[in-house]
Amino acid sequence: MRRVVLHLAHWADRLTAWACAASLAALVAAVLAIVILRFGFDMGFIKLQNLAGYAFAVLLILSVPYCLARGGHVRVDVLSERLPPSYLRRADLVALLAFLIPVFGLMVWAFLPDLRFSWSIREGAVETGGLGGVFLVKTMVAVSGVLMILQGLAAVLHPDSGARP
Repeated sequence: MRRVVLHLAHWADRLTAWACAASLAALVAAVLAIVILRFGFDMGFIKLQNLAGYAFAVLLILSVPYCLARGGHVRVDVLSERLPPSYLRRADLVALLAFLIPVFGLMVWAFLPDLRFSWSIREGAVETGGLGGVFLVKTMVAVSGVLMILQGLAAVLHPDSGARP
């Protein structure tokens, strides 16, 4: 079971890294096109502005599990630099099991009715002529929550996670 969770977390992390890179590329391209069109040709497209917003939202929400998988979560360094690695490992385990997994589980569970409704109406942009697909962006909130739980479980099961030199 441990190997399955770690393997699944590894592949989910690779997919998340790819999605973050694709979102960043779309964001950069969209913002560059918006600036060139606006200042070079005195025109703009609502759909392009929506694309930049959607790409930024996906990048931001998927960056959280990506960061957790690499041990980049925030610690209070004033305290943690003076504590032994064994204490930090135990503190991480308590934080992951008592806070991260239940909080993100609750977030996904509480968000599902809104997500179902968004999918049922195929929610689009609020602007007239805007880009559809808001329901796809909202799906990333639930996906990110599941990825956080998966990466949290991987951190609990991985023998070296949480230990700092």
